[in-house]
Amino acid sequence: MTPTRRHLLALAAALAAASPGLALAQGKLKVAAIYTVPFEQQWVSRIHKALKAAEARGEIEYKASENVANADYERVMREYATGGNQLIVGESFAVEAAARKVAKDFPKTAFLMGSSGKPQAPNFSVFDNYIQEPAYLSGMIAGGMTKSNKIGMVGGFPIPEVNRLMHAFMAGAREVNPNVQFMVTFINSWFDPPKAKEAAFAMIDQGADLLYAERFGVSDAARERGKLAVGNVINTQDKYPDTVVASALWNMEPTIDAALKKVKEGKFAAEDYGHYSMMKFKGSELAPLGTFEKKVPADVVAKVKAKEKAIQEGRFAVKVDDSQPKSGK
Repeated sequence: MTPTRRHLLALAAALAAASPGLALAQGKLKVAAIYTVPFEQQWVSRIHKALKAAEARGEIEYKASENVANADYERVMREYATGGNQLIVGESFAVEAAARKVAKDFPKTAFLMGSSGKPQAPNFSVFDNYIQEPAYLSGMIAGGMTKSNKIGMVGGFPIPEVNRLMHAFMAGAREVNPNVQFMVTFINSWFDPPKAKEAAFAMIDQGADLLYAERFGVSDAARERGKLAVGNVINTQDKYPDTVVASALWNMEPTIDAALKKVKEGKFAAEDYGHYSMMKFKGSELAPLGTFEKKVPADVVAKVKAKEKAIQEGRFAVKVDDSQPKSGK
């Protein structure tokens, strides 16, 4: 072996050791995800979809666990970290302390967790569903579609991630219809369709003719009683073509793709990825009106389009209000 070649090989080895990104770029990243609810639950389905897309492109090897109990979360997280996964994704809201503890014990593993908290150096990044912009737009449509001026809202838990979307929806509805009144209830569960359905029925009995379906089960109640619904996070209009008027969609691809790029380049650090969920990053959008395209009044559609343009051009900012919403005007 010539000295020059020997020196080049030594230099390449040193660079690979100093910069993991160079070594990682050669193969697929190993990524694992831990979810406390089923894959089909709205929030988690968006993360799962984005990771499955990266898997389909051949970028990552992807493993995931669903329905992991809170008490079991730390154990599963440690197993994935010990198993050599380079990025671990999940929602840590109910297991915040345990998740952050695991991240401290595995400083060379990248963690990207749904969280209301701050990033934790050196390797614990957070994300959130900042989709209040399309939630506001969907509220405008709701305000223009209600005939009784009573809108029912069924949420999971009154945490910032839910509260801010409800407030944005309510503000959008009020812009179009100052007479609208809201009934707000929380079922204290992330996945209990029968409980959400019962809560929705109670609101319909009190005069609500349009329901904000933050949880699964609400649109079923609306369909059974011939009322309308507005979706959140995912678009279920294909299942409820005569019920779901509009939906605020969350696209996790910008968040996931940004994290994968940084892990691959060896540049992953503790950051807040929340802004990738906003409309300017294509992290959220108002779903097409589809079956309701001709049913929503033309003047309401015009107002929504004008507001959407104002948001995209930075001329209008939807207020972020994380406080618990209350029933009333």
